[in-house]
Amino acid sequence: MEKTNVGIVGTGIYLPKGLMTAKEISNATNGIWSEEAVIEKLGIKQKTVPSMMPQDGTQEMGALAALDALKNTKINPLDIDVILSVTEEWKEYPLTTSALYIQDRIGATNAWGIDVQNRCCTTVSAMKMAKDMLIADDEINVVMVVGGYRNGDFVDYADKDMSMMYNLGAGGGAIILKKNHNKNLLLGSHIIADGSLSRTAGVEIGGICNPITKDNLDEAKKSLRLLDAQKMKARLNEVSMPNWLTCIDESLRKSNMKRSDIDFLDILHIKRSGHQFMLDQLGLTSEQTIYLENYGHIGQIDQILSLHLALQSGQVKDDSIVCMLAAGIGYVWAANIIKWG
Repeated sequence: MEKTNVGIVGTGIYLPKGLMTAKEISNATNGIWSEEAVIEKLGIKQKTVPSMMPQDGTQEMGALAALDALKNTKINPLDIDVILSVTEEWKEYPLTTSALYIQDRIGATNAWGIDVQNRCCTTVSAMKMAKDMLIADDEINVVMVVGGYRNGDFVDYADKDMSMMYNLGAGGGAIILKKNHNKNLLLGSHIIADGSLSRTAGVEIGGICNPITKDNLDEAKKSLRLLDAQKMKARLNEVSMPNWLTCIDESLRKSNMKRSDIDFLDILHIKRSGHQFMLDQLGLTSEQTIYLENYGHIGQIDQILSLHLALQSGQVKDDSIVCMLAAGIGYVWAANIIKWG
């Protein structure tokens, strides 16, 4: 019996028109970070920022990316069986279901949907979930992984501990996976979690433990923080790169491949030195990746955006082996391997 495969049909992107430059980020830090340091160390020339217009709402950006994916792939929305939404929890209306908003917006009336969350790892994790669902369920043939992101709204640039999040941007992305597509195959995936870091970063004010009051309202709007900076940084310095490399090596093992097979590194935006270190570890050149210094870090949308751009530029083409790499606060690391063409 022929083994079921899962392939990527295509991608869609929505980016807001607003931009914040390295100079503006520097100014927002009150000069603690110079423009040069923002560019050279943090690796941000500019980043996308949302307007307060409805099209830049988190759920709507996901819907606009979904519509772009449908246009690019010529997939009929009625053929979508499942929508896995990777839209962030910071959205137009709390406790609404983003997958179902997108289902209605794009006319995918035959689909059911569910929201999944793994912070900036969500797309890579959801792609594994989509593949497993497509293989396990005879009645699922097409899954859309889609979402929007604008957590940068919560960043306090005057908080020096938050420099790792000065890069947070905004946008939406969608990627469509299909059973027995016979091309652009999603192969092995591997995910590692470390729950000891689950409360070392997050929005401090606005939940059950620390509700918003009239006295803390202004502070709450900028309260995405390192809740335990010392613990988080010490632990990440110890385990982050080893965990990432383990995810890469394990996803390659599951794909019957090795590091030297990788042609393109589809990686989230991180500081410039970390990005270069990862290229060095994998024996790759700067031409074999896209450094998102002109977009910033759009959370879990980064991997979709990087693949989308690489297909446009020709950096990913037939027979390219792509390694998608992600990490999310909480803390989680993930990789998957794609054989394009």
